[in-house]
Amino acid sequence: MPQDRAALPPREEQDATTKRGIETSRKSHLFLTRGLMPFVWPADRPDLRKRVVIAAVLLVLAKLVTVMVPVFYKYATDALTENASGTSVITATNVAYGATALIIAYGVGRVLMVGLTQIRDVLFTAVGQHAVRSLNNRTFRHLHQLSLRFHLERRTGGLSRVIERATRAIELILRMGVLNLGPAILELIFLAGVLLYFFNVIYVIIIVATVALYIWFTLYATEWRITIRREMNDSDTEANTKAIDSLLNFETVKYFGNENMEANRFDESMARYERAAIQTYYSLGILNSGQSIIFTAGMTLCMVLAGQGVMNGTHTIGDFVMINALLIQLYMPLNFMGFVYRELRQGLVDLETMFSLLEQYPEITDKPGAAAMEVYEGRIKFEDVSFAYDPERPILKNLSFEVEPGSMVALVGPSGAGKSTISRILFRFYDIQSGDVLIDNQNIQDVTQESLRAQIGVVPQDTVLFNDTILYNIRYGSPSASDEEVYESAHLAQIESFIEQLPEGYRTMVGERGLKLSGGEKQRMAIARTILKAPPILMLDEATSALDSQTERDIQDALDQVSRGRTSLVIAHRLSTIVHADKILVLEKGVLVEEGTHSELMQKEGLYASLWQQQQKAEEARAELARTLEEAQRTGAIREGQYRLDDNTN
Repeated sequence: MPQDRAALPPREEQDATTKRGIETSRKSHLFLTRGLMPFVWPADRPDLRKRVVIAAVLLVLAKLVTVMVPVFYKYATDALTENASGTSVITATNVAYGATALIIAYGVGRVLMVGLTQIRDVLFTAVGQHAVRSLNNRTFRHLHQLSLRFHLERRTGGLSRVIERATRAIELILRMGVLNLGPAILELIFLAGVLLYFFNVIYVIIIVATVALYIWFTLYATEWRITIRREMNDSDTEANTKAIDSLLNFETVKYFGNENMEANRFDESMARYERAAIQTYYSLGILNSGQSIIFTAGMTLCMVLAGQGVMNGTHTIGDFVMINALLIQLYMPLNFMGFVYRELRQGLVDLETMFSLLEQYPEITDKPGAAAMEVYEGRIKFEDVSFAYDPERPILKNLSFEVEPGSMVALVGPSGAGKSTISRILFRFYDIQSGDVLIDNQNIQDVTQESLRAQIGVVPQDTVLFNDTILYNIRYGSPSASDEEVYESAHLAQIESFIEQLPEGYRTMVGERGLKLSGGEKQRMAIARTILKAPPILMLDEATSALDSQTERDIQDALDQVSRGRTSLVIAHRLSTIVHADKILVLEKGVLVEEGTHSELMQKEGLYASLWQQQQKAEEARAELARTLEEAQRTGAIREGQYRLDDNTN
């Protein structure tokens, strides 16, 4: 259905909106440029500031020499043509010597022009690379300070591509803006002075008008190209995100045979990128052609005036040659200025997202003057705690409980009861809406996050390891630990014998996200890492729920060792693993409905007893099925290994 014309804004309003958008974009880019200045002029690096000053001096000298080179060319040409024109007042020998000296000066000038520029670039390289390093390091640290909510919602592939493009943009902006745009403007000023001295104001007016028209056209065309560039960047980010996401989930893709679907999704994004890239090069051709036409027209007009001056006797052949050399020499930086402006604008577009990341404030911050947490006993207390990820869907509702020092308290309940949310709140990944969470009577919102998390060790349900060695991953619990301390923690976690059987032992690479190891091996490494950290408070987040029965028993023994003498909060899926807990808290829809020991809760015949009976029936059914399969294999009804019972069946 055609769109209602009455609903469309007037043409004037559309134009005004477009102008406001361009103005906002320019202000944003001015802000970004200012934001880069502390990295170019670092307050803590006087040696780099000294390099900037020396580079600026060399820049001015290089441009003075650059403008003087055509002047030497002019005088050499005049010296060589004086005798031929019959106007010479000096001997032919002196003319030859003078012309030779001017030609040599011309050659020396060209060498100095290049040499000074190269020395300047070399000096400034250290400044530029330091800026790249500093800004990337700041961004990396900032990303780690952002909230868990941000990282749960982010797209890893897109984020990595944004940082990659921004890194290139920083180098481009510094190289193009500082080392090329500034010198080009300076050369234009010097050139105007030379034209005014040797010719007259008409030439200056023509050149200024040409440059002004050239810059206007460049700005206008570049604004048009920026929209296309943004679309190309978005397509590139989207394609990279889909590729990374698909490769990270390689096994899932294979399980469902969706290779073609993934390839088609990726190709859709690449097709969009292809269209935008074609438009980008198409618009570049228009821009380059227009720039060439504008400058050639201005240069031709100046050459015509200079030629008439030679014929009228007001200018020499050297003047004609000089004006040609000056304008050709001007064309290079001016043409480069257009390229620089385009690259700067595109670089600033690439840099926008990185700066927008830096402008995101962490959801969880330390209070001003927050003290470090000190754990004396390890008492945990939740007092009337209410929390919701979304205001429309509350998770915890006025929850209160207490964990005595050195005791083990288990959290159980149906899926969605809020068990894992409690662990995230205890680590202060989120702040609660109301109530208090206390550790040894210290409110966790009044202490620093670093000191809080240093007091808590966690063995998660899904252990994700770094793509590094076993030694590195275990030592991650305490980076300053010695090799002997790592070996001891591995021994206590009952993983030492497994590691020693590996060809490279502790130097074995675990693969991306630890995919080369089994679930039990990863869990043992998580336990070893926690043992090495030696925290007074321990959080076990369904640490054995994804393991088979035998591995679960082995891991449970290791967990019992690591939790001995520590305050432990256990999120349990299998109730059989927490029957020995000092207290069991039963949650349902964010509310504490039951609490007590295993025997006490069984006597109540409430929710806990119901959950226990359901799991026991599932275990009995699994055991019966196992016996049936074993009998069928014994009698030959089925081949051995044809069917395998998943030990994780509940």
